[in-house]
Amino acid sequence: MEELTLREILAATSFRFNKALGQNFISDKNLLDAIVSDSGVGEEDTVVEIGTGAGTLTRALATRAKRVISFEVDRSLEPVLALSLRGVDNAEVVFRDVLKLSDEGLADIVGCPFKVVANLPYYVTTPMVMRFVESDLDVKSLTVMVQKEVADRFVAKAGSADYAAVTLALEMAGRATLTRTVSRKLFYPMPNVDSAVVRLDINRDKLAGENAALLHKLARSAFAMRRKTLANNLSVAFNISKQDAAAYIAEAGFDPLVRGEALTLRDFIKLARTLDKAGVQ
Repeated sequence: MEELTLREILAATSFRFNKALGQNFISDKNLLDAIVSDSGVGEEDTVVEIGTGAGTLTRALATRAKRVISFEVDRSLEPVLALSLRGVDNAEVVFRDVLKLSDEGLADIVGCPFKVVANLPYYVTTPMVMRFVESDLDVKSLTVMVQKEVADRFVAKAGSADYAAVTLALEMAGRATLTRTVSRKLFYPMPNVDSAVVRLDINRDKLAGENAALLHKLARSAFAMRRKTLANNLSVAFNISKQDAAAYIAEAGFDPLVRGEALTLRDFIKLARTLDKAGVQ
C-alpha cells in the first residue's frame, strides 16, 4: 500500500494539534534522513526517541536502527501512529512521560546501551536533555532538534553571550556539536522560530579523577547571578566570605573580579581543584 503523506494521515484521523504540548511535526523526508544521519544511528543500535509526534522521525529511525522505543505523552496520536508506522515492526511506542520515569524504570523498558534522538517541544528541551546527561544510564549520544537559540547556548564558547551553566554541563558530559540549522518552514504547523540539530556524544569518563559533584556545583553557582562576579556567586553558593572566594579564585590563577562566563571548562576544573584542596564543598 502506498505510504500516506503527513497531511493525509492527519486529515484521515481528524487529529487536532495540542498547542500546550508544543506539537510541530516534521514532514520533509530529506530533513528526516539528515537527522538520522547526524545521529550516527546504525543497524546495531537501540534508539530512544522522545516525542513520537506523528511518527515521521520514528519511521526514518527504524530504517537504520535495530530497535526504536519512542515515548509519547499524547494518547490522541494513537490513530495517527497506527497509520504512519504501519508495516514498521522494529519500532514500539510507549505512552509514558520520560521525565517521570526513574533510571531503573526506563532501563526496564529499553535496556542499555542506547542512543537518544528527539524533536523536542521547546518547553521541555533543557530538562529533557539534562535528564539523560545527569543520569547513570548507558547513553551513548543525544541528537536533538531544538530551538535555534537553545542550540546556540548548548554549543557556546566561553565569553560569549550564549555561554551558560547548561553549556558547561554538556561539555562536562561529552562533546556537543551543532550539525545543522533548520528552517521553521519545514515543520507543520509552522512554529515562530527556526530550529537546529545538536548532537552530544557522551563520555562518562571525561571527569575521571575530578571531584565531579563539586565541579557541577561550581558551574551552576557561577551563573546563578550572571551580573555578579564569580566571587560573589561562590560566596553565596559555598557559604564563604567574598574575600575568601576572591582569594581562592586568585590562587587558581584568575582575576579575583572575573565573571563566571569568562572561564572555560579547563578553568573551572582548576578552580574546583583549588576549592577541593581547601576543603570547600
